[in-house]
Amino acid sequence: MSEQSAYTFGKRERLVSRKMMERLFGGGGSRSLSAYPLRLVYLRMERVESDVPAQVLVSVPKRHLKHAVDRNRVKRQVREAYRHNKQAITDALDATPDKMIVMAFVWQADTLHDSKDVAGSVKSLIMRLAERLEQRKNDNPCHTVEQP
Repeated sequence: MSEQSAYTFGKRERLVSRKMMERLFGGGGSRSLSAYPLRLVYLRMERVESDVPAQVLVSVPKRHLKHAVDRNRVKRQVREAYRHNKQAITDALDATPDKMIVMAFVWQADTLHDSKDVAGSVKSLIMRLAERLEQRKNDNPCHTVEQP
């Protein structure tokens, strides 16, 4: 990834496909991590029609934050934190160019949090996900090297 595009969050990186959302939340294969006040739901899948390695959805339920202003603020905080920390995921996915990851950050708190707290939660989730992706890559038998 070039230095210019390292800290961007373009339109192609946003998860907008209903089919992918249904696969992500409809059970069957998706996994979840939690770091209060966020939960990360993710699914590894074959790369289709998109050349980006990761697509992201940010969801803030009306049940938790009643005012649209508050929901929009939280979504902005999460997107900004993801934009600054997404390099770890793209680096972990570089080894498998035929795979992509679909993620959803879901807000779980009933109150607003500082941007620093939200950024810390997003960074924690991304680092843990990157570790899992690296671990899965290392567990894959096609990547093993036999010793003579």
